[in-house]
Amino acid sequence: MTATATAEQNHDVKAKKQKRKLCIIASKGSLDMAYPPLILANAARMSGIEVHIFFTFWGLDIINKKKIDHLRMTPVGNPSMPMPQLLGVLPGMAALSTAMMQKQIEKLDFPPVSEFIEILMDSGAHIYACKMAMDMMGLTQEDVVDGAEVLGAMEFLEIAEDAQILFV
Repeated sequence: MTATATAEQNHDVKAKKQKRKLCIIASKGSLDMAYPPLILANAARMSGIEVHIFFTFWGLDIINKKKIDHLRMTPVGNPSMPMPQLLGVLPGMAALSTAMMQKQIEKLDFPPVSEFIEILMDSGAHIYACKMAMDMMGLTQEDVVDGAEVLGAMEFLEIAEDAQILFV
């Protein structure tokens, strides 16, 4: 093998190592669980990392056209809420906690979820809806945001090969 061929092989190996890929599985669809995968995906895209987000089960609410702009936050079962759990079951508490969260999001100048998804797709992030979860919930391609691809778990695992995977 010549020195030139060896140098080319070393360059190819370095190029493969430098190309990073992040795959995020978003499985929860409440307002407070919508932002973590979106923020991580945005940070990765800003760093030049290839991004794929797989929305499954309740995470589909984040890309569901009818629900995307109406995600709620519930204080019940959330030990980090600054209120006793018993108060969370009172009427109006979910609406109150959702409004409080939305106000905090606005203060931080984060876009609404629908706009955030659009920004991510415009930046080159790939958005996927889980076929099995969609079938289970009676959803079709028309129910999810434009640009989202519907695929099965096995197909996503093929995409996720050699990627860093985060489950949110």
